[in-house]
Amino acid sequence: MTSARTRERLVRRLQEQGISNLAVLDRIRNVPRHLFVDEALSSRAYEDTALPIGHGQTISQPYVVARMTEVLLADGPLGKVLEVGTGCGYQSAVLAPLVTSIYTVERIEPLAERARALLRSLQIRNVRFSHTDGCEGLPRFQPFDGILVTAAPQEIPEALLSQLADKGRLVIPVGPGGRQQLLVVTRKGNSFERKTIEPVSFVPLLEGLR
Repeated sequence: MTSARTRERLVRRLQEQGISNLAVLDRIRNVPRHLFVDEALSSRAYEDTALPIGHGQTISQPYVVARMTEVLLADGPLGKVLEVGTGCGYQSAVLAPLVTSIYTVERIEPLAERARALLRSLQIRNVRFSHTDGCEGLPRFQPFDGILVTAAPQEIPEALLSQLADKGRLVIPVGPGGRQQLLVVTRKGNSFERKTIEPVSFVPLLEGLR
């Protein structure tokens, strides 16, 4: 169930759903998603569905990962990107070759450590990990050319807006469970242009460390 044919079937499905960025599709094709889930779920790794990864968290469905990555990169290549919510590291692995560097933050330490080890084993070297509260962003490394958030707050944290570089893009799901919208926010000087992309479903963005 992890064969090239299975992966190609997933890529075709994403194309049918409107994903058109060829570099993003190539990453979905080549990142071994079965390594990012428990072995018992590996046979479902290339289904277009979210799967549990422990600690009350999930690995996002491939369509959502591809869509968020495509939206983040819509205006061209990015340099320094902040990812809020490392999870199992799959989103980082998809994005890593498409940007200069990723700073990823995770509030649940065992998830962050597992993701660090897995990305190291895959020879992905441009991701820097932090065990910290994602609601606060990562101010010591600001500004960021892009920010990608993989959990949903009720409202966009002001800290993330303030850490976005001029002309930078923030891709974030916002809203209560079951009624979230994926937004892209582009900074233009001291103003922020918001655009709604589509409905999504994410775990909530929580404060504090575990």
